[in-house]
Amino acid sequence: MPFNGEKQCVGEDQPSDSDSSRFSESMASLSDYEYSRQSFTSDSSSKSSSPASTSPPRVVTFDEVMATARNFADMTLAHEIAVNENFLLKQDAFPENSLARQVKHIVHQAFWDVLESELNAEPPEYEHAIKLFEEIREILLSFLTPGGNRLRNQICEVLDTELIRQQAEHSAVDIQGLASYVISTMGKLCAPVRDDDIRELKATGNIVEVLRQIFHVLDLMKMDMVNFTIKSLRPHLQRQLVDYERNKFQEILEETPSALDQTTEWIKESVNEELLSLSETALTPGAANSSRPSLRPTLVLNNCYLKLLQWDYQKKELPETLMTDGARLQELTEKLNQLKIIACLSVITNSIVGSVTEGLPEFANRLKRISTVLLEGMHKETFNLKEVLNSIGVQTCVEVNKTLMERGLPTLNTDVQANLVGQFSSIEEEDNPIRSLIDKRIQLYLKSLLCLPSPQKCMPPVPGGLAVIQQELEGLGCQYANIVNFNKQVYGPFYANILRKLLFGEEAPGKADASSPAN
Repeated sequence: MPFNGEKQCVGEDQPSDSDSSRFSESMASLSDYEYSRQSFTSDSSSKSSSPASTSPPRVVTFDEVMATARNFADMTLAHEIAVNENFLLKQDAFPENSLARQVKHIVHQAFWDVLESELNAEPPEYEHAIKLFEEIREILLSFLTPGGNRLRNQICEVLDTELIRQQAEHSAVDIQGLASYVISTMGKLCAPVRDDDIRELKATGNIVEVLRQIFHVLDLMKMDMVNFTIKSLRPHLQRQLVDYERNKFQEILEETPSALDQTTEWIKESVNEELLSLSETALTPGAANSSRPSLRPTLVLNNCYLKLLQWDYQKKELPETLMTDGARLQELTEKLNQLKIIACLSVITNSIVGSVTEGLPEFANRLKRISTVLLEGMHKETFNLKEVLNSIGVQTCVEVNKTLMERGLPTLNTDVQANLVGQFSSIEEEDNPIRSLIDKRIQLYLKSLLCLPSPQKCMPPVPGGLAVIQQELEGLGCQYANIVNFNKQVYGPFYANILRKLLFGEEAPGKADASSPAN
């Protein structure tokens, strides 16, 4: 088979230049607030994506709800296959000791017990065994490519159930020989990862157990084939995903007019924050007078995306346009929160005992490893951050004293150690000045990252105090930028219509919801 020996690894999905241009075109008319309102009257983006209209609410039928669910499921699956290089389908397994698992085991065991009694009878009964070989034949044929005619003919000839029945009637059927042929054929068709399973099959002597294990391995081979097909389709999906996902979401929007409500609120919140910030700037003494604030929609969107890394994923719903990336964004947020704490710990350590550890990069790396291990799982509700920070402080004092002793220097006195541990523990407080400073610098770094056309080729400089997490921050930033840039390509037209409504109070045709424009 073509999937023999191939690794399931595809490079991370990168937006193409042509895809990027689509978003640029969608947002071109929104690049500056100073542009005339007339430029927003053309129907240049997806229909039915305005956040509001004056039409009365439409009754949604059950069939429409189900159609929306199917469209969302299709879109989610295609998105996951394209952007997640580790995506694999796995066999469903019932929980251990569950009733369903026990019932399945009992029923299957009863079937194989009956088969064994039939084959051991005098004379033997082969009808059930023949049906099993008929099913095995169809499964083997399903693995063949269209050009595998020679092997196809051989399988059909050897596993000819009519011929096997005739042989059974004359007590001339060789069940063991048929099983050996099946195992040999499976060995030719399976992926290398199944070679050990094939060897175990060949070493099994009991014919009923052989047949039982044949079906088990065939099930594994089916999943191998499905996952190989997914891998083969991934490059094609990556090329087509922008148009496919946008069209699917358009279908969802036509079936469910409220499918952009959360997205509208998400953008509206940033619009209001930016307008308030601009108003405060305009009122500042010495600020240049302007007839109206200069609000860039691209800046509004970037601030929207930055909020996703401070999102409470347990309590707040994600915007509808980001649900397919919800798990990835949550994982990045949890990792970023851990990196923030590590950066804070490094700043405090350097400020208190920096003169001692200066010029010892391995020592800094050791402290970083200790912090990383102890902060694992800090997103969980049961995680006691203050207690862990206290433990990290104590361990840091131990490591510093150990280093000082190795260099023949006096160890830290009690007051310095208490100060270090106390400052570590205070990081838990939301208004901690060091924590606020690190958070602002990380936000600044990520904001500059989103402004770059291709972050992978030219990373922005890392602000001071973040050197200890530079490598991890750059890797996380690339993943984050990939998600954001792809999301802009897919949903840019929808965002453009929402921004028209919020900034200029204009209506786009076809939306059945009603709300007042945000000014």
